Amino acid sequence: MVPLESDDNLRLEIGHVLFIDIVGYSKLLNEEQKERLNQLIEIVLATAPVREATDEQLVRLPTGDGMALVFRRSAEEPARCALEIAEALQKHPELPVRMGIHSGPVSEVTDVSGRTNIAGAGINMAQRVMDCGDAGHILLSQHVADDLVHSRQWASRLRDLGECEVKHGVRLHLVNLYAEPLGNAAVPQKFQQTKPTPAAEKPARRRNVGWIAALALVAILAAGAAYYFISQRPKAAAISEKSIAVLPLVNSTGDPANEYFSDGMSEEFISSLSRLQDLKVVGRTSSFQFKGKTDDSKTIGEKLGVYYLLEGSVRKSADRVRIAVALIKSGDGANVWSDTYDRELKDIFAVQSEIASAVAKELKVALLGNNGQTAQLTTAATPSNQNVEAYNALLQGNFYDNRHTAEDTRKAIGDYEEAIRLDPRYALAYAKLSYSATALATRYGNIATREVQESITKARAAAESALGLESNLAEAHQAQGNILEFVDFNFAPAEAEYRRAFELAPQNAAVMANLASLLSVLGRFDEAVALGQRAVALDPLRGASHLNLAISLIALGRYDEAEAALHKAIALQPQSVQNYTWLATIQILRGKPGDAVELAKQETDPFWRTYALAQARFAHGDRAEADAALKKLIDEDADDASCQIATVYALRKDPEKMFQWLERAWVTHDSGMTEMLVNPFLCPYKDDPRFIAVAQKIGVMPKDSR
Repeated sequence: MVPLESDDNLRLEIGHVLFIDIVGYSKLLNEEQKERLNQLIEIVLATAPVREATDEQLVRLPTGDGMALVFRRSAEEPARCALEIAEALQKHPELPVRMGIHSGPVSEVTDVSGRTNIAGAGINMAQRVMDCGDAGHILLSQHVADDLVHSRQWASRLRDLGECEVKHGVRLHLVNLYAEPLGNAAVPQKFQQTKPTPAAEKPARRRNVGWIAALALVAILAAGAAYYFISQRPKAAAISEKSIAVLPLVNSTGDPANEYFSDGMSEEFISSLSRLQDLKVVGRTSSFQFKGKTDDSKTIGEKLGVYYLLEGSVRKSADRVRIAVALIKSGDGANVWSDTYDRELKDIFAVQSEIASAVAKELKVALLGNNGQTAQLTTAATPSNQNVEAYNALLQGNFYDNRHTAEDTRKAIGDYEEAIRLDPRYALAYAKLSYSATALATRYGNIATREVQESITKARAAAESALGLESNLAEAHQAQGNILEFVDFNFAPAEAEYRRAFELAPQNAAVMANLASLLSVLGRFDEAVALGQRAVALDPLRGASHLNLAISLIALGRYDEAEAALHKAIALQPQSVQNYTWLATIQILRGKPGDAVELAKQETDPFWRTYALAQARFAHGDRAEADAALKKLIDEDADDASCQIATVYALRKDPEKMFQWLERAWVTHDSGMTEMLVNPFLCPYKDDPRFIAVAQKIGVMPKDSR
């Protein structure tokens, strides 16, 4: 405990108090009261924080129907103790207990028996916090929650409850500590019974959207902190100091409906920081692997290959937002810089000025310093008319788009269209709309032809609008590149668009992966591998990046490296498709068809499993099984899998049927056609005039074509 004041008669200190009582205690018979209290005492004494604490570190106070524990070191101690108690209570449903935690002033006193004891406002307030809860609740005062929210271990477990009125009209802002199944997720009865403030007494709400720019400046602030400490501290041996991961900001409201907002803030920080040419910023897919998890900073840093982590939380309400952010060193978790912004959203310019002043005070560097690089950290997410509803719609669209299902993609499209309705000049919303509409038309099966055509039309118009509104928007060029590559098979212009996006966002893992994949399609495998390796470094936990790299490595005959990349992809995402198909392909190429069959059997997707077995069984000499697998492909997937069927015939050395199916693939616009130069079973025919003719139709030409 930290001394606050001291003289001969009084010594005030800050104590971290856990107040506990048994719900319904007074209604029990005397014998039952004694039995239940002894049970509770036994459970509490068995917890590690109590068992391991010395008398100097912990004071225990009996309270009749429970107890108060006063810890002297940190607010984490009572929180850990409460969770251990809750875990033990799962075996004792007959013992309903509620708990409250508060940090506040306490003092040593001498009681009537002459023993030293503890009293003070800190204990009284902890009891009032507890009194607001029901059986099973672990409630925290706002002060304690603010201390815990910066730690990933606690932030994801905090659920904001708002205010509760206690004695003498005092209103406490409380937070529910809930770590399923420990605690009570329900809203306490006292909160449900609280009467809302009459409308006449409520402060007038102002439509002010200035906080959008303020949030963007937090990204700049983080970048400034990163660069300042990068330049001032010695380099780590294995991990470059010029590297950072933005971990998913915790939605501390506890309301799943606000999840899109905290996720969106995290993505905007990633996007903004990625504009810095010399700073490695890990991609969204990898950093979001740690959402809701409690891995320590060192483990996260090692897995992502970064020196710094930016973490924090967001609490959004109708007219307020609180953003708590911290920049830490991954190696030891040391806090480099942290700040909390808790504002009533009234005047955007005042908020901007306050944040800018905080940056100058904390970092002693100018935001626009570092040869002007930080000047690029503007955010495209701000609507042109600063309409907060448009921004919310964009974030909701991003949330659904990242789920990668057809239905969620449709929801994302609707949200982006709403953002555009609210701001017709919102360039990023147009780019996102185009990207999602292209995905709906090309990525998913069982989409009606009419919907595919409508989506393509929508994607083209949205990309053109995005580029017309903001020609230097990386996402707009990426959206246009997607249409050119996946819809038009127009690869040279697609490459130009991807390269422009790459220039504008040189550290954006998604842009880099798009370009690497296209280079592989064009047969430029050395370039594709080099760029693919960079994409993996930026997004190391994204399984698709490892798969795409493996495909390029196979085309170069670097089977060992490809195999390692595929095993990494499987370790990251065991249920993702095609990994085992490509592993089986490697074994066929190595002349080990028996191993190929076993790997093909492990393919997670039924279609790709049939395809892999049709090849592996044939290579192994299992003609009947191979023929059955091929027949199944033709009977069930002829319209969608012409290129795969052609590949099976290529392996069988039946070029006539192979070219028949390739022509059909061209007619049906089979996206597998783009892999003609990548496919190791088609490539042996690359000098055949028929192969060259088909390749020329789709814009893919063998390097040595004549």
